[in-house]
Parts: sequence; C-alpha cells; structure tokens
Amino acid sequence: MTPSFDDFVAEQVTPLLRYATVLTCDPHLAQDVVQEVLLRAQQKWDRIGSVDLPHAYVKRMVTNEYLSWRRRRAAKDVALCMTTLESVTPPVGDTTHHYDEREAMLQRIAKLPRKQRAAIVLRYYENYEDSEIAQMLGCAEGTVRSHISRALATLRLDHTPEPAGVGLRLGEGLS
Repeated sequence: MTPSFDDFVAEQVTPLLRYATVLTCDPHLAQDVVQEVLLRAQQKWDRIGSVDLPHAYVKRMVTNEYLSWRRRRAAKDVALCMTTLESVTPPVGDTTHHYDEREAMLQRIAKLPRKQRAAIVLRYYENYEDSEIAQMLGCAEGTVRSHISRALATLRLDHTPEPAGVGLRLGEGLS
C-alpha cells in the first residue's frame, strides 16, 4: 500500500532536514533544499510513493538538489548548523568536550568540496556503502572511494593534534 504524501512528510521531514543540514552546513539552505524537493515529490507522489523505498528516493533528490544548488554562501556558519541540529533532535548525554570535538569535525567537513562532503556524510553519517553512495552521487564506486580518500586526507591535514588520549574518529559524535 502506498503511503499518503502527508504521512510520508510527517515521518521523514526530520531525517531529511538533519541530512540536508549536515550536507549544506546552513540550516536555512537545508530548509530551502528540503522544501524544494518535497514540492517536487508531492507533484510526482503517485510514482514516487509506489517505489520500494520512497524515503531513499527522496533522499537522493535532496542529494541531487544540494549538488546542483547554485547559490553558494561565502561564509559557512557551522555553529548555527549545530544549533539547528540540536533543535531537531538534542544530543543525549553530550559532554562539552564531545560537543567541541563534533563542532570541530563539522567545521573541517564544511571546508570540503561538495562531492567529497556528500561522500563523507553519506559514508560516516548515514552509514552507506560505496555502491549506495555511487548510486546517490551518480558516479562509479571508484570515484566514491577517491572522493572519500581525498576528503579523509584533507580532514587529517586540517586536524590539529589533541592532547594525549583525546581525539575524534571520523563519524564519531556526528549523529
């Protein structure tokens, strides 16, 4: 049975906004992207609602909209990004230290080129495999591995060493 569009939106708008916010590092742009995608999805809901995984289809639409977004902002306000993420689903038991590490990681991710950022978010935030990322980004699996490898190299270069015993593995603390 095909879910109604209203039921789909009620269930999926929060995960879509979180995903778009991490991708764009701009809560307002994330809202614009999700709103645009949901408007297009509503117009084609008879077809989209009948696919096996409509939420995956719409997430792909969000990814494509983000990758093709023409209005880039010169400055990225990652602190505002974190505030919005917390308003959607507040972190549980998050200490100040972990918050600082997560914010630092998001700041480093925000500096990555768009496709590298999307690949990193899909791998470490959404737990997608190479084949799924390749499908989402519309490229080969080898290209996905290249994007991730380059992104990780950049993130390692940008990472300043922390005191002994303190550190953040990529993906830890982002959800």
